[in-house]
Amino acid sequence: MKFIVSTSALLKHLLSVNGVVGKNPVLPILEDILFILEKGKLTVSATDLETTMSTNLPVESKEHGLIAVPARKVIETLKNLPEQPVTFSLDPKTFSIEIHSDNGKYKAVGENGQDFPKIPEKEDTTSVEVEASVLEKAIAKTIFAASTDSLRLAITGIYFRFRDGLLTLVSTDAHRLVRFEKKGSTNEMDTSFIIPKKALQILKNALTGFTDKVKIDFNKSNAFFQIGNLSFICRLIDEKYPDYEAIIPVKNEKELQINRLDLLNCLNRISIYSNEATRQVKFEITGSQMKIQGEDLDYSSEANERLNCQYNGEDMVIAFNAKLLIDMLSNLDSREVVFKLSQPDKAGIIKDVDNEEPTEDITMLIMPVQFNG
Repeated sequence: MKFIVSTSALLKHLLSVNGVVGKNPVLPILEDILFILEKGKLTVSATDLETTMSTNLPVESKEHGLIAVPARKVIETLKNLPEQPVTFSLDPKTFSIEIHSDNGKYKAVGENGQDFPKIPEKEDTTSVEVEASVLEKAIAKTIFAASTDSLRLAITGIYFRFRDGLLTLVSTDAHRLVRFEKKGSTNEMDTSFIIPKKALQILKNALTGFTDKVKIDFNKSNAFFQIGNLSFICRLIDEKYPDYEAIIPVKNEKELQINRLDLLNCLNRISIYSNEATRQVKFEITGSQMKIQGEDLDYSSEANERLNCQYNGEDMVIAFNAKLLIDMLSNLDSREVVFKLSQPDKAGIIKDVDNEEPTEDITMLIMPVQFNG
């Protein structure tokens, strides 16, 4: 079993699937990448049992076969070779691997490709399509707010919903919630599923640079993403997602508009002086100014600043977790943002003011924290 391929071409495809390879897998073979050779085409696949990624590329060969190769060794070898054709000689009986370059030979031992975990197949699936750039953006704008609490499995993933031409992604960790909406989809069905955060991080990175549409097939167990020659499969979270529409308040009538970067930079400075456990910062809003204060009584440290703003309600004092707020503001793009508030103990809404994409909408919810006084 032999094929010839350029170092850069193979390395590019191996790196695209390598994100799935775990550092401490439950099975040794999960440290490998599966090579399937079929007369002029090499398919490479990696899996962690929850997520599988595959891609293929043309190679010079008339042979066929499969073998699992050690991912780290092969990738590091290719990284340190200059651009050139290399010859892979693979023995499916002894699982030996030889890489021949212009000036050297490198030998390693792989594993039986037949022992590699079986890749899930599409059965009884439903199909939708989303532009790659839209999907990448939607994931990027929501993934940071997904929970890491394994005891609340549903919210460790991102909720996808397709309804009446509207694509919705939702994430929450119970302290904040982000909803991304995109109008204009050609998918008219009403369906939903939850995808794990880890899988979507890998998918987001893999989508970079693609401009085509992503075809998504899904059933009760798995979602299958296909774009170009890249295939991505992940197991779905079989849980009921919280009723996020009931959580988002609709009567927050006090509006605070402020420069996003000014507030973000201010929070980065003030949070240095806040309590490391709570990261509490206090907003004192009076008319066209807002005082932002952070303190840590245990270490006698405090800081405060004043920022200009536009505010249409009565004076208010409300506190937030600075770290959560910094994450949220960092994932918005507009010059100005508006906070929609009601009471110091009720959730606040953050929205873009000058969203340049009229078919998109991002709504962020953040719970306030209690403060003394």
